[in-house]
Amino acid sequence: MKGDYQDLVDEISALLGAPATLENRDFRLIAFGAHDSDDDTAMDPVRTRSILTRQSTAAVRSWFEGFGIARATGPVRIPAAPEAGVLRGRVCLPVRYRGIAHGYVWLLDQEPGPGAAELAAAMEVAERIGVLLAEEAKAGADLSREFLAVLTAGRGWQQDVAVAALRTALGPGGDGPHAAVCVAPWSGEPPASVPGAAAVCVVPRRGGGDTGGGSADGSAGGTGPAAGPALAVLLRLRSTDALAPALAAVTRLLPRAGAGAGAGGALGAGAGAGAAVGAGAGAASDSGDPQRGGVTAGVADPVRALAELPAAWEQAVAAARAAAAQPRLGPVAQWSAIGPYRLLAALAADPVDDPAARALLVPAHRELARTAEVFLDCAGQAGRAAAALGIHRQTLYYRLARVEQLTGLDLDEGEDRLLLHMALKASRLHG
Repeated sequence: MKGDYQDLVDEISALLGAPATLENRDFRLIAFGAHDSDDDTAMDPVRTRSILTRQSTAAVRSWFEGFGIARATGPVRIPAAPEAGVLRGRVCLPVRYRGIAHGYVWLLDQEPGPGAAELAAAMEVAERIGVLLAEEAKAGADLSREFLAVLTAGRGWQQDVAVAALRTALGPGGDGPHAAVCVAPWSGEPPASVPGAAAVCVVPRRGGGDTGGGSADGSAGGTGPAAGPALAVLLRLRSTDALAPALAAVTRLLPRAGAGAGAGGALGAGAGAGAAVGAGAGAASDSGDPQRGGVTAGVADPVRALAELPAAWEQAVAAARAAAAQPRLGPVAQWSAIGPYRLLAALAADPVDDPAARALLVPAHRELARTAEVFLDCAGQAGRAAAALGIHRQTLYYRLARVEQLTGLDLDEGEDRLLLHMALKASRLHG
């Protein structure tokens, strides 16, 4: 459906002789026309940010909505505001269906500008976009029950029945490849629309305790950010190799670091607008600590058979947990790229409590634990580890000796190294 939106945006650009952009009602970019102007003001800070980050800030959204675009039924002209980063005025074409605003088409205003006939023709195209957005939102909402049932039915005949119901609801679209996505933690209702999604639902936290990513009810397991509730998204793919658009759609679901309505400064700075997603995404610290409280997302490998969705959901949950545990993997991680966390997320259903690692995994020894982890990440190469930690090699040796004293392990022995490495990585999943 992404191609349909792009074709319609290009049609409006051709009708009005100006590049157009299409955003949904949460001000998240869906499609945009080509910009080939030599005019520096053709790409002011607000439009540049919208295209590069695929979303606008809460401040931008509030400012533009102040001109009544959510209620308008025809084109709205909005003046320039250089002090806010809006160097050029805008023409907004509301995208509505049955009286509900589903998005907006934006054009840079110019003199003399399009006439009434051209704007009327463009509004007809905007109405066609509104139908597509409404159908997409309705489809995702209507299938939430069937999608959730597939993820939570468990094994056996209940899962077979749930898969059959989802296949029937999807119709011909059920035969193509799909990718399962986990966004966690998630607060509130699912978004009204997700570009390219066949279905969305919120998977509740499992009652009575936490489980691993492979839990029978499909809940996001563990005690970290992916413990749930989580947003589940079923993305349509044109082929099993077409994950790039899926990743772009997932990124648009995440809040930006430091998110918060009413961010100060120019309209081009501050938070990403959109659905509330629990706590804001935290920036990774230099020490490599997990993004505690941050929102992360995991994307499973594409599947062709709907019966494979429960396994794909487990992959997506594992990837989201890995992104939260290891900042270099996130905030959006593909299951195929999370390395040892592919196994650890399935194995580490409970917090690590190995006797050897127990003494090391306490707050008082966090720096020693980090030293051991970096040393093991560097395959036991002292020079690389010391450089990565920014310490002298003798300091590294001293710390490693302390690690051996605390754990009773011999870091010259391969199996002892493996045990400690697994314990340290697994502990991140429950950070």
